[in-house]
Amino acid sequence: MTYVIAEPCVDIKDKACLDVCPVDCIYEGKRSLYIHPDECIDCHACEPACPVEAIFPLDELPEKWSPYAEANRDFFTEVTDLGSPGGAANTQAQDVDHPVVVNLATRA
Repeated sequence: MTYVIAEPCVDIKDKACLDVCPVDCIYEGKRSLYIHPDECIDCHACEPACPVEAIFPLDELPEKWSPYAEANRDFFTEVTDLGSPGGAANTQAQDVDHPVVVNLATRA
């Protein structure tokens, strides 16, 4: 199991989760943050740190946000060529997002 960042993060990107992640597996896209599913160790530290309640264990992801499981996975292989860089600290914020995020109206 891994954790997934869902729609409440879009256009918010509070980044409190970045400070508590012990393995640095949360990466930044243009409008949202993404958890690398191969780097996440399921420690649960990020979920309570998120002020907008956007982070869920994969098996508890609300059905309405189920496309975000694929978005978090595909961000690293289909959207960017990041692959598994082994930590977000050494990776710049990406100027792209998964189509699930891109197709959402921008929040003011």
